[in-house]
Amino acid sequence: MSDWVDVAPANEILPGTFRCVEVDEVVIAVFNLDGEFYAIENVCSHEYAELTDGDLEGSEIVCPLHGARFDIKSGEALSPPAYEPVATLPVRVEGGIVQVRDDRWD
Repeated sequence: MSDWVDVAPANEILPGTFRCVEVDEVVIAVFNLDGEFYAIENVCSHEYAELTDGDLEGSEIVCPLHGARFDIKSGEALSPPAYEPVATLPVRVEGGIVQVRDDRWD
């Protein structure tokens, strides 16, 4: 089972921003969307590109390589050329610290 990994103090990830952290050798992006935290694997499901190199538009992230859009809350691919979702991961705030874990292999 994967352990919870500290990302940053919650007050340092302002609404509309993100932080990346490596969890079990996978880069995870943690977003603050209007005070709620969401985490996705930071790689496009279409072709390798770091999603956080693209634009954040509301609750969507736009891949910098080919413009595919993903819903940060659900991981759903919203536009071609991506058709597969990106992985979402559990996030919590403990003692004022945002934490994430990769539970896909538990």
